[in-house]
Order: sequence, then C-alpha cells, then structure tokens
Amino acid sequence: MAELEGEAVTEYEGDRGIRARGEEALGDLAQALLDNPVFSQALSRALGAGERAVQAQRQAMNAVGVPSASDLERLERRLRLLTSRLEEVEDRLDDLADEQRRSGG
Repeated sequence: MAELEGEAVTEYEGDRGIRARGEEALGDLAQALLDNPVFSQALSRALGAGERAVQAQRQAMNAVGVPSASDLERLERRLRLLTSRLEEVEDRLDDLADEQRRSGG
C-alpha cells in the first residue's frame, strides 16, 4: 500500500512539474509575441478597430434611441440612490409621527 501511495505522490509531482513548465512556456511565448513589433502593431490595430466598432455601435444605438449598457447602469445607480433617499425620508417621517404621538399631538 505504501508503495502505491509513493507512486501516486510521484505522479502528482510529475503533473505539477509538467504544468509549471507549460505555464512557463506559455509566459515565454506571450512575452516573445509582445516583444515582436509586427505582432504589437497588429494587436494595436485590432484593439483600435475594436474600439471604433464599439463607438459605431453606440452611435447607431443612440440614433435609434436604444440605451447603451453604461446608460442603463447609470440609470440603475440613480434609481438605487433615489430609493435609498426615499427610504430615509420615510424613516424620518415615521420618527416624526412617533414623536408627535408621544407628545400627545
């Protein structure tokens, strides 16, 4: 039984070593790609094109009156704030009503 446990540990350590070497190789590949000027230019162009596409999509949605995700998020934040303020006003009104009842008014 101890022999089997030892083999399992060795196999596990082997898997960890393979994984570590794979992660290192992937990191080296990513660094090599980032250091390559042709790849960097292509990546910059792709990111720029993606941003232009997002801007075009926003403009098209605005043109037909469809709100963007950021518009909806902003509206949600404002509604949450308004709800919170309203709850504060309700609590204050309840407190004032309680004070008035206690004072016999």
